[in-house]
Amino acid sequence: MSTSNTFGPSGWTPDRISDLNGKTFVITGTTSGTGFEAARILLSKNARVVMLNRNVEKAAATTSKLVKLHGDSIDVLNIHMDLGDQSSVKKAAAEVIEKVDRIDALMCNGAIAQVPKQKLTKDGWESQMGVNYFGHFTLQGLLFPLIEKSKGRIVSVGSMGYDMGIRTINFNDINWDNNYKPNDAYSQSKLAQIMSMYELQNRLNDAGKHDVKAYACHPGSSRTSLIDTSGSFMMKLIFGLMKLSPLTQPAENGAYPELMCATEPELDQSAFYGPTGRSYWVGPVGAHELKPHAKDKAVAQKLWDLSEKETGVVWNI
Repeated sequence: MSTSNTFGPSGWTPDRISDLNGKTFVITGTTSGTGFEAARILLSKNARVVMLNRNVEKAAATTSKLVKLHGDSIDVLNIHMDLGDQSSVKKAAAEVIEKVDRIDALMCNGAIAQVPKQKLTKDGWESQMGVNYFGHFTLQGLLFPLIEKSKGRIVSVGSMGYDMGIRTINFNDINWDNNYKPNDAYSQSKLAQIMSMYELQNRLNDAGKHDVKAYACHPGSSRTSLIDTSGSFMMKLIFGLMKLSPLTQPAENGAYPELMCATEPELDQSAFYGPTGRSYWVGPVGAHELKPHAKDKAVAQKLWDLSEKETGVVWNI
């Protein structure tokens, strides 16, 4: 794949988004960071935005902030959802289906990172894998029929962390009961998110279903509260210092890749999207290199089959 940016030297920006009146976008994790910025920009383009968040109070405060920014005529809906609790994800998905009649893009943005000690979700998975991957896998599967009906998109927000750990799925010990390392567990969860999008593409193509699009992207090194929320003291210190360097970018810029994948017409599904500058941390947004292990078909197929078994959610493809 060419490394030249098809969107020019400045890369993709939200200026390319046309009026979104009549379109609905569902976003996980919107109370801060890239999720908030994505919601803010979509609302500025007259879209309807459904926000899925764990913290009810923060979600309400986010809505109030968005109303102050754009006025009380914005079309925004808050639905409670805890990605780390499958029953909560299933309840939220049912509420989404009840309250909206279309999904133009499901943007899987919510995440936790660098959890210092092994924690398990209510359903028994390592927390980063449970929240970042299994929670979103279930949400995507349950909302897929409505997304398909709407000829919509699924956007998975990964991370360059996919290439900073073991570079595969640890099927023999997926919860890291032995030798837990925060970075390896985080890397695995983000690799799983990315792999699942390309596996979904393959399954849709095999079924002749070309109306639904699936995309993988990442926000680069953006100044968000992700590490502050779940990381260790040392990781918080390191990332706090990084935020002062030119190796990071504003959260708004970090939202551009997922916004592009949610709205840009005729976007190549086979590509991986994010900042294209130094180490892919910052810079103009476009397509860039994805390491081969992220498209390992055998591993991706095994992961998908395991995911359906673990969650009990079998996709209707």
